[in-house]
Amino acid sequence: MDKPISKELPVAIIGAGPIGLAAAAHLAVKGQKFIILEAGTEIADNIRKWEHVRLFSPWPYNMDKAAKELLVRHNWKEPNQVDLPTGKEVIAQYLEPLARLPEIEPSLFLNTVVVSISRKNIDKMKTINRGNQPFILFVEKENLTERIEAKAVIDASGTWSRPNPVNSEGIWTSEEKALNEHIYYGIPNLLGEKNSRYKGKRIAVVGGGHSALNTLIELAKLKESDPQTELIWIMRKRNVEEAYGGEGNDQLEARGELGTRIHQLVHSGIVHVITPFHVQQVKSLGDSLLLTGENEGEIRELKMDEIIVNTGSRPDFSFLSELRLSIDQTTESVVGIAPLIDPNVHSCGTVRPHGEKELRHNEEGFYIVGMKSYGRAPTFLMATGYEQVRSIAAYLSGDIESATKVELVLPETGVCSTNNLRDPENKGSSCCTQVVHETPIVSSCGTSSASNEAASIPVSVSSSCCK
Repeated sequence: MDKPISKELPVAIIGAGPIGLAAAAHLAVKGQKFIILEAGTEIADNIRKWEHVRLFSPWPYNMDKAAKELLVRHNWKEPNQVDLPTGKEVIAQYLEPLARLPEIEPSLFLNTVVVSISRKNIDKMKTINRGNQPFILFVEKENLTERIEAKAVIDASGTWSRPNPVNSEGIWTSEEKALNEHIYYGIPNLLGEKNSRYKGKRIAVVGGGHSALNTLIELAKLKESDPQTELIWIMRKRNVEEAYGGEGNDQLEARGELGTRIHQLVHSGIVHVITPFHVQQVKSLGDSLLLTGENEGEIRELKMDEIIVNTGSRPDFSFLSELRLSIDQTTESVVGIAPLIDPNVHSCGTVRPHGEKELRHNEEGFYIVGMKSYGRAPTFLMATGYEQVRSIAAYLSGDIESATKVELVLPETGVCSTNNLRDPENKGSSCCTQVVHETPIVSSCGTSSASNEAASIPVSVSSSCCK
């Protein structure tokens, strides 16, 4: 019989976003060896793509307990606890100091792409002694391929890099891929370098979640300086009122204000709504785009200059094909948490905290965490991801009692993020956190969208919005 996996091997963490770095912090506190493999040239590579966006919750909900413990040991200057940070501030004031710690930095490898994972000397088909074989990660760095052995793998790579298409059926077409110069996926910095791209244009914003609402609010500001800018809001919801939320009755003031602001923009005619509209095709029309879809049982064609797609994101399983995954066929989440996160039943705050047991796959020792663990569901919160990796790190360290405990309580009104309804600096908004404060919203952290119209975006976020 083969010997068990050596305890001296490290735990491999894929992704150096907030969840991946939190996993490293928990393992460091437990005295466990680990390596962090980050595809980007810097940590939090995906957060940098929405760094202008402001989170919806204050600092305490955006930091991991073990990470904070390590930072405090090294005289870290803690941010003002009542502030709502932007993505850029999360990186500068929390994630970068964390990544530079002596407990973390020596085990962090940037510009390192994991291209495949398997078990040593066996493929997916072999079962005998499978659990006794270490994982083999094939990684590419500077055009060279290297094999890395690990006793366990934590995939915190997120979903940010895999946005859903504009097509309502969820299918990517070659025509859509070819139009990337006029189609943007995510939350553009409309008050920054993207200003000239959209000013004076006829723009379609596709999606009915918080990211779309946030984008529309920013575009409305752009329209103030150039009234020729036209804003078209396309959704699949039966009625636009469904997107407004509770407004004044919302238990979260900022989220309610977001709905109220959008309601005002629609009522005033600044934003023109077409819903339900099911996009079937997008193609080039000279210097413009032609969106074709079904509206109230009829086929309509809409001519646009630019399209901003806020329809969520989806996980990438391509490099995991040699592992025995347990993936829910509807949400593409980990099977064990699928009933807990179904967006048809739950909002961010009503998802029950969960840990190592619920995140297991048929492949012993392999875990998907963070935003990616939720698949296409838009209900992820960064604090939930921190609880996931706390439990997994405890289990891998042999602390079964701690692994089974739930150390997180979320308010049922938790949300993902916000942008700048009241933000005096006009900074944007994001995802994946909870609680509330001032400014517009985005969802996902982090979120992704199973409905193809909620925002994903990431939240908390990271290699996705939220690794």
